[in-house]
Amino acid sequence: MRAPIWIAVIVAALFTLLGSVFVVKEGETAIVLNLGRVARADIGPGLHFKVPLIENAVVFDRRLQVLDTSPERYLTSERKDVAVDFFSIGLINDATAFFRATGGDESIAVARLVPIVKDSLRNEINARTLVQVVSGDRAELIEAQLDKINEGAATLGIRIVDLRIKQIDLPTDSEVITNVYARMSAQRRQVASALRAQGEEQAREIRAEADREQTVTLADAERDAQRLRGQGDAEAAQTYAGAANKDPTFYAFQRSLEAYRVAFADGQALMVLDQDDEFLRYLEKDR
Repeated sequence: MRAPIWIAVIVAALFTLLGSVFVVKEGETAIVLNLGRVARADIGPGLHFKVPLIENAVVFDRRLQVLDTSPERYLTSERKDVAVDFFSIGLINDATAFFRATGGDESIAVARLVPIVKDSLRNEINARTLVQVVSGDRAELIEAQLDKINEGAATLGIRIVDLRIKQIDLPTDSEVITNVYARMSAQRRQVASALRAQGEEQAREIRAEADREQTVTLADAERDAQRLRGQGDAEAAQTYAGAANKDPTFYAFQRSLEAYRVAFADGQALMVLDQDDEFLRYLEKDR
């Protein structure tokens, strides 16, 4: 009978020892509750002891946690909608306050922290224009909010170390995106009109330059033609004069034949001349 008693004693001692020991891992912290009241807090990594049945250890993860939320719609100072998608990075920096505020339930902490972050962002975005929100310095926007966010998060025993904006969009169901597209379209049309005007001006300049060059070219060609014609006429006159000087009679005969050919070219000419007219001298039979 004594052996079972010793076994029972050993088993009870083991359970008592196991119930009085707890381990805190690296990156964790713990608090010890004595009948539901916080007896010890901020217990670091290692092997620790507690009073069995009276004390209870609660371990928390102190590593950085990402709090991701769905995109939130805000109004700018111009009363225009924007959809902001963001996430925050935080950690538990006061385990006692965290336990008292949430009972150690992370879902409760998230549910209370999200409105704090959203309200802080809302105040900042409400004070800015659409251009400042979309095109401005996001780091400046976030930096201005971290202190205010941590004031509210401190009541939860949480500290937000960073807040990042992933994307800022114009809601598709609002008039803002329609107005933006209309403004962009108007700007593109304005640019297109300016480019067309520049093109037309350049085209007019090119046509004017081409017309000027054409006029100059034609004038130069006409001048050269007149000079060549003059030279040709002068050479022809010299040739005719030389021929006339060599044989005046033959030259006179040739000129008369040319005159006859021109006068009677159509065969319908009628001329009334004196029979002794010099024009008819080469038509007389005795010559």
